[in-house]
Amino acid sequence: MNQDHYMRHLTLQSTLKHSLSISDLHNSPVMLLFKTMINENFQIPMSSDYADYLRDESRRVGKAESISFPKSEIELADQLSLLNGRNILVTIQGARTGITSGAVPDGGHIINLSRLNRITGISRHPSKDAYILTVQPGLLLSELSTILKERKFDTNGWTPESMTTLEEFKSKGKYFFTPDPTETSASTGGIVSCNASGARSFFFGATRPYVESLRIVLADGSVIALKRNTVMASGKTFAIKTENGREIRGNIPAYQMPMVKNAAGYFAMDNMDLIDLFIGSEGTLGVFSEIGVTIIPMPAVIWGIMAFFPSEETAIKFVTAVRTAGARPTAVEFFNHGALDLLRKQKECNPAFSQIPSIAREFHTAIYVEYQGNDEETVENAVMNMSEIMVASGGSEDATWLASEEAKLSQLKQFRHAVPEAVNLLIDERRKKEPALTKLGTDLSVPDEKLADVMKMYNTDLTEAGLEYAIFGHIGDNHVHVNIIPNSMDDYHRGKKLYLKWAEWVVAAGGSVSAEHGIGKLKVEMLKTMYGDNGIQQMKELRQCFDSSNILSRGNLFI
Repeated sequence: MNQDHYMRHLTLQSTLKHSLSISDLHNSPVMLLFKTMINENFQIPMSSDYADYLRDESRRVGKAESISFPKSEIELADQLSLLNGRNILVTIQGARTGITSGAVPDGGHIINLSRLNRITGISRHPSKDAYILTVQPGLLLSELSTILKERKFDTNGWTPESMTTLEEFKSKGKYFFTPDPTETSASTGGIVSCNASGARSFFFGATRPYVESLRIVLADGSVIALKRNTVMASGKTFAIKTENGREIRGNIPAYQMPMVKNAAGYFAMDNMDLIDLFIGSEGTLGVFSEIGVTIIPMPAVIWGIMAFFPSEETAIKFVTAVRTAGARPTAVEFFNHGALDLLRKQKECNPAFSQIPSIAREFHTAIYVEYQGNDEETVENAVMNMSEIMVASGGSEDATWLASEEAKLSQLKQFRHAVPEAVNLLIDERRKKEPALTKLGTDLSVPDEKLADVMKMYNTDLTEAGLEYAIFGHIGDNHVHVNIIPNSMDDYHRGKKLYLKWAEWVVAAGGSVSAEHGIGKLKVEMLKTMYGDNGIQQMKELRQCFDSSNILSRGNLFI
């Protein structure tokens, strides 16, 4: 079928979608004919034109035979149904910004969701001053942020109810989506798939509580529609129906999740909301075709403070005090001496870093703290209280950056996001001599009482091993990223042994092997360390309920 012929059938598909229900459409004689005409044509053979789709930000390169870019739920369902019938492995991709190789294929077919990228409706939140946007999984976080800022929506195909709600929404103040991953080009589907978080998670939490609904296409092409607080497990058992009436029964894993920031493995609790089973499932249970995300009012007042300390010990003392004294900060972020040194060097030699404020040589460690609210006096009082804690902890008011205007706050955000960018640039430079080289970035979290211990362990082990490193991240949640920057493959292997050792220590301390990035294909052994053979087996049995052929994102979470 040539492209013009194919596009005419896509138009036919769009026309039918507005006159029939999804289930009627799938089973209608016209659609059955349509399927036979397109089924052999959606798989684009891999070539050099699609080489970028064999990798993600982990820098690992995979392999695949073909790729497709569905533009509707119907296309997605039909493609999955055909691939499942042929037992072809399927790797699900969004924007490929993940760093755990979750979007890297290991043979078979790639389904890339980048063309499913619209906002399809808006509704009022049922219980709070908020709205729910229905978005497709390929919509980027940056696109969502821009649309909310400019309030320019493509309303083609929206229902009259959505149009009425949109007018109400436009008459109100600013709203925002709280998850704040470092990579703003992440897709909403990817964000939900690994229950991503970011700097603001210290106050707002991760993605999970901001997902109100999901439409999920299973491996066989059937569809599950879920709304929060409507389909619940009974203890550790569940029953859920697809839109075509098939009932799926199974058991929730019996392991205990750690009481820390956690994005490792399937969410599992007695009597849980089944929507939470799919959030963080990393493309192994089904494929999101629509996501209802909650947007909340943006605070009127935001203050950002970058405080510098003479040592890491004084900085951690400050963190321990500031997160429990007075108003709760929105974010508490950490930058060790290695991260600051890296930024100094990049600022000196790379024009892309020229907008970052200069960092004096005597500064050893930095902590970024942010406060938000609707009352300026309340926020200022919180900042003043923080300042007193900072001085008592060993910091200096003279060596502090404060920002309350959008432009200055943007500069501080650039500072925070520049650290991982600088690490990646350094690794890319070293890969020219050692192509197999990659960074090692940890994603471990621990309970409050273990923060000082885990930081001491990181620094001691890395210094003794003679490895270059930078540590930064969400220290308010006891969750920092240790980026080991190897010069050679020997450095890499020694660093990997340290990472595995740390994972075992963190699990024993009641922590998580992944607080926000997920497991993907790179942390499979760590997930096994966390939940054991029995826990992994229970996850596999759960997966079988939804993907009996085991074709979706194989290699993610477990082998």
